[in-house]
Amino acid sequence: MCKKSLFLTVSLLFSAWNAVAEEPDWASYHSVLKHVRPGSKNGVSLMLVDYSVIKNNGSLDKAYRDLTAFKLGRLAGREEKLAFYINAYNILALKMVADHWPTESIKDAGSLFSPVWDKPAGELGGKTVTLGEVEHEILRPMGEPRIHLAIVCASVSCPDLRNEPYTAARLDEQLAEQTRRFLGNAGKGLRVERNAIHVSKIFDWFEDDFKSQGGVTAFIKRNKTGLPELILKASLPYDWAVNGAQ
Repeated sequence: MCKKSLFLTVSLLFSAWNAVAEEPDWASYHSVLKHVRPGSKNGVSLMLVDYSVIKNNGSLDKAYRDLTAFKLGRLAGREEKLAFYINAYNILALKMVADHWPTESIKDAGSLFSPVWDKPAGELGGKTVTLGEVEHEILRPMGEPRIHLAIVCASVSCPDLRNEPYTAARLDEQLAEQTRRFLGNAGKGLRVERNAIHVSKIFDWFEDDFKSQGGVTAFIKRNKTGLPELILKASLPYDWAVNGAQ
């Protein structure tokens, strides 16, 4: 093979790889997140979502259309996939609430025998998915427990929505910041009182996912310094009220 042909072949292969290693343009989702602002609800500090605005101004519809149009095969690495599916979960959760707005809780979109987590939430890659499938069948098997501090089930006691999308390039930094913010929120993340350290029930529900980090206690102490040597209890009340600005 001549040098010219070899160069052309390498160039084509490199171009093909670049075409695959790609994330979505999250500009439309970023427009949605402009309507997320600090506030409080039921005595808890959180980021509130103006569902009325994002439902009526078309920004959420646009973000959802862009999400569904993205070809999943273009996600190359682990960070790209994690960032994509975290954003996807959050967009689908926002859509679930907006589709039933006004509502008191995302759980009202489901029922006792058919929980909202098992309801069709939208399409990814041409396939209808539920919030439960995105969380339990896609994200959790990827082995990053901090997803539980990044995916937002549209409730007061959930971790807060960021006002920016997750990206592969900044994913570790963003997840680290999410962890610090959540553990720094005494209303829903971590609170020291009496003879115990009380933390979110998230750490009980997904305890097994933190084993790769040495367990829940080790994970928390590594990310929240200066804690006293007290019993750790996943006992903070979980408020399922919608994280909407009303």
